[in-house]
Amino acid sequence: MRKFEVTAVTGTATATAYSPYLSGYIESIEYVKDGSIPYADGVDFTITSEATGESILALTDQNASVVKRPRAATHSVAGVAAVYASGGTAVNDRIALSRDRVKVAIAQGGNGKSGKFIITVDDGR
Repeated sequence: MRKFEVTAVTGTATATAYSPYLSGYIESIEYVKDGSIPYADGVDFTITSEATGESILALTDQNASVVKRPRAATHSVAGVAAVYASGGTAVNDRIALSRDRVKVAIAQGGNGKSGKFIITVDDGR
């Protein structure tokens, strides 16, 4: 497992920040609320893969630090959604990235505010 930290500082209530290039399965993403100049309550985060734009995590109206373990829906070889039973719950699995960066977009964060995101990746080492 490896951890990558991304700090995003808002200009006019928005910001975009990127992780270093990484490869592996996303295990978790932790938002750490800054102790001095935190984002405004109700901040929104949109976290995606830079290369493909694949959605990794989208959180709205956040007020506190949080840890999330995002997963994506899977599909059969025919491209049909994989479910546990006919018409049942989707089968989810970890999100994989290959030499890609995680893009963190902030909205409604307040001006000149800061937050940190810790991305934990299982890189198979």
